[in-house]
Amino acid sequence: MIKYNGWLFFFIFIFCALNSSADEWIRINQLGYLPQSKKVAVFMSETPINLQEFALIDVFTGETKRTFRTLRAGGSIGKMLCTYRLNFSDFEEPGTYCIKAGNTVSPHFPINHRVYHGTADFLLHYMRQQRCGYNPFLKDSCHTHDGYIVYHPTKTGQHIDVRGGWHDATDYLQYTTTTANAIYQLLFAYQQNPEAFADAYNADGHQGANGIPDIIDEAKWGLDWLNRMNPAKGELYNQIADDRDHAGMRLPNKDLVDYGYGPGKGRPVYFCSGEPQVRGTYMNATTGVASTAGKFASCFALGAEVLKPFYPEFAQEIGAKADDAYQEGVKKPGACQTASVKSPYIYEEDNWTDDMELGAIELYRTTKNPNYLTQAIEYGRCEPVTPWMGADSARHYQWYPFMNMGHYRLAQTDNQRLSNEFIRNMRSGIQRTYEKAVASPFLHGIPYIWCSNNLTTAMLTQCRLYRETTGDSTYEEMEAALRDWLFGCNPWGTSMVVELPLSGDYPIQPHSSLLNAGVGNTTGGLVDGPVYRSIFENLRGVNMDGIPGRPGEDYKRFQPDQMVYHDAISDYSTNEPTMDGTACLTYYLSSLQKEGMKQANGEPDRNIYQDGGIIRTDPSKKQITLVFTAADKADGADPILRILKKHGIKGGFFFTGEFYERFPQVIQRLKADGHYVGGHSYGHLLYAAWENRDSLLVTREAFEKDLLKSYETMRKAGIAYKDASVYIPPHEYYNKQIAAWARNMGVQVINFTPGTLTNADYTTPDMKNYRSSRDIYNKVMEVEAREGLNGHIMLIHFGTADSRTDKFYDKPMEKLIKTLKKKGYTFVFPF
Repeated sequence: MIKYNGWLFFFIFIFCALNSSADEWIRINQLGYLPQSKKVAVFMSETPINLQEFALIDVFTGETKRTFRTLRAGGSIGKMLCTYRLNFSDFEEPGTYCIKAGNTVSPHFPINHRVYHGTADFLLHYMRQQRCGYNPFLKDSCHTHDGYIVYHPTKTGQHIDVRGGWHDATDYLQYTTTTANAIYQLLFAYQQNPEAFADAYNADGHQGANGIPDIIDEAKWGLDWLNRMNPAKGELYNQIADDRDHAGMRLPNKDLVDYGYGPGKGRPVYFCSGEPQVRGTYMNATTGVASTAGKFASCFALGAEVLKPFYPEFAQEIGAKADDAYQEGVKKPGACQTASVKSPYIYEEDNWTDDMELGAIELYRTTKNPNYLTQAIEYGRCEPVTPWMGADSARHYQWYPFMNMGHYRLAQTDNQRLSNEFIRNMRSGIQRTYEKAVASPFLHGIPYIWCSNNLTTAMLTQCRLYRETTGDSTYEEMEAALRDWLFGCNPWGTSMVVELPLSGDYPIQPHSSLLNAGVGNTTGGLVDGPVYRSIFENLRGVNMDGIPGRPGEDYKRFQPDQMVYHDAISDYSTNEPTMDGTACLTYYLSSLQKEGMKQANGEPDRNIYQDGGIIRTDPSKKQITLVFTAADKADGADPILRILKKHGIKGGFFFTGEFYERFPQVIQRLKADGHYVGGHSYGHLLYAAWENRDSLLVTREAFEKDLLKSYETMRKAGIAYKDASVYIPPHEYYNKQIAAWARNMGVQVINFTPGTLTNADYTTPDMKNYRSSRDIYNKVMEVEAREGLNGHIMLIHFGTADSRTDKFYDKPMEKLIKTLKKKGYTFVFPF
């Protein structure tokens, strides 16, 4: 192996390469890669280059781990005259790496089993932000007067309670079309991958576990609304509000648009009449009710199944409605489009047999009535392939949902002939897309119509479901390319999900009223994605205006000829997050998390997180983790080691690089006793201001330089960074940005569980916050009596000032261990 002359030289080399004005770039998946997965980066250059090889370099050691010749020329794209696909799929060793090719170096990225951990749950941040009715992000309510019926033959003008649901995007319209698809996808994601979802929020969307996975809380929020939109048999509603909503950016709780009922006093609720509807210049092309009715039916049937363990009465209620909704579609076949008043932009859904197919097969799954299966097959044969797949263009949401989940359900039946037929249908759609994709260096064959990222997510889902059903890996590289496209392996080098990863390049100016008002970003939202240049140039009101004081990013250097993407708040065509696209990504990301767990032979992660750091292990287990930190003191070494050995306890020890250099004998004793020995920074930096945790005191460069130096001292002590991947930040103080930077380096932040005050054992009698050992012991026992200590991480300092003669790490710690053992607790280090 080639080795650079010292890690510091290598670190400087990397940053110089990344910040140079070179005309070469390497695009990667910024989240990283699972060890056993397709891994392909894309090299691109503004000048021709005959690339023969590329190298994978270990960021921590500077070693070239391997040189590859597995690259394929990809032709030109925009100003990039030369592209190559760099395939390193057969490299599976966990670590943190970068790619060197030509005269450039990629951003670094991790390869490990946890790169997708928590990503599906992360998307739910945006879903909670989009809640209508009570909004937990704003801690306020909106649209509480909805709404007033229109287009009903006898009830027009009457008020109906249809509060709740989600706003569709930055506007506050609400559509059954997109909401039902989002609900179904959330339910399906949980049904397929329940072990991937955590419980960190309650039903209202506020932090705090309620015993129900967060994705179920979110699906229930949507189903409550859908239930209200079907108040009686034969009474289905398709839409709340219309494009009169487009009255400038304002927060939803400040929405005073007047639809004729008074400013902010209620909005129209559109009945599914089955006839074209118009309330202004434009008329839609509604031909029936089936597209909406099928969506109601599939959501109610699957919702009843998935929610039964959590909400049995509600599950029974919506389950009883599923067939009634389905029969409305049978009576009134055809597509039910949305309505518009002032503009021509609506969801122009043309197809409907796919919705009825899914409704029928879900009813069959719950009832086993063969008539539903027969009908599902008939509907499924009407549209073997979702028409956008392989097409160059389509009208807005013309063929929706973008993936036919009914085909997958039919492919799962016990009838082999039937299964083969619908597997073939799934494969045909993928093959059509693949035939377009091979012409792209990014292996991306999606038409760049409005919401192209939603189509990307749909094809991702279809590829994975097809591969899992058949074992056929023919399209696995395209699947990986679609995945990587969403997280930075695209011409612009940006993630398409806001703040995922927080350490990477992501949309910082999405089209959002939250951002416009300065109250936050659309965290977790999947933006629309690139559109054909012709679409962008012909839309009303789109431009490159950014937020005040910060222009929009036009990515001019990287724009392909045929399409554009911009990070600008005024570009609603490419940079607006959508609720349905975001929800549809939960299945795929949760599948990747489950796959990572399987590769690691690990159990579901039941740890409790705060700002990206683990602050408590599985609260269902009566176990405690002892961790010790030190910067420059080791006076507790003898009593701590003696007590832990006496009681058969393995602990975690986290030291600064300076400690490693000062106390090498202590490190060797800890290693000999089998304890975990990890990092605590090199120079004991303070990362964030005490008075404002979100205010960084270090740059990313300073953080990574210090971290690398810390791990270099550990390596000299015989501790490889791969064996010390959990890390307690200096001063036990960090924020979500620090945790994200660490995660990008392949390092997981952990910290003590708040509440017991064991971390106050450093205080001295002259301090206002002084806590004696008795105070600390009593506090631990108080917390234990009140709520238990299951999963607690207890931090004790490895050394304290001489002026503190009352050393908790000695007799008080042993007393605590003995007491807690008698209460049935075990002491483990589970990381």
